[in-house]
Amino acid sequence: MSAELTPKKAAIQLLEKADDNITFEEIMYELHVLQKIDKGLSDVNKGDITSHNEMKQEFNKWLK
Repeated sequence: MSAELTPKKAAIQLLEKADDNITFEEIMYELHVLQKIDKGLSDVNKGDITSHNEMKQEFNKWLK
């Protein structure tokens, strides 16, 4: 989420775009997805990532 798009603004935007018959469960799911995307982007911006090759090496350890 960019600095100008706060969680509150993102939620309002979501609700404004949603159909009138959206369920609470669907709203919660969409907010959860937005939160996870925001967390992932934040991790990338901080450099807190694992490269593709590093993950392949980890998988190879697990699969032995």
